[in-house]
Amino acid sequence: MKADIHPENYRPVIFHDNSSGSRILAGSTIASNETDTWTDGNEYPVARVDVSSASHPFYTGQEKVMDTAGRVERFKNRAAAATTRRKKA
Repeated sequence: MKADIHPENYRPVIFHDNSSGSRILAGSTIASNETDTWTDGNEYPVARVDVSSASHPFYTGQEKVMDTAGRVERFKNRAAAATTRRKKA
């Protein structure tokens, strides 16, 4: 590997999947204020993610609706409001 190609803050980070609870230790520059202990006994920064290979339907083969931002509910509300406006007009 070439020397001096990574940024200064490149370090091991624990990626914690909120959906499945699995954890992956990988190199990253992501900012994090949270830390946790890995299986090797060392403490690393933690980045929480909603989807990883442990929970993504492509890798697991299980279909699953992941709506953490409430997008489906907002869409249903907009559709209901549009239907009501059409009926009034």
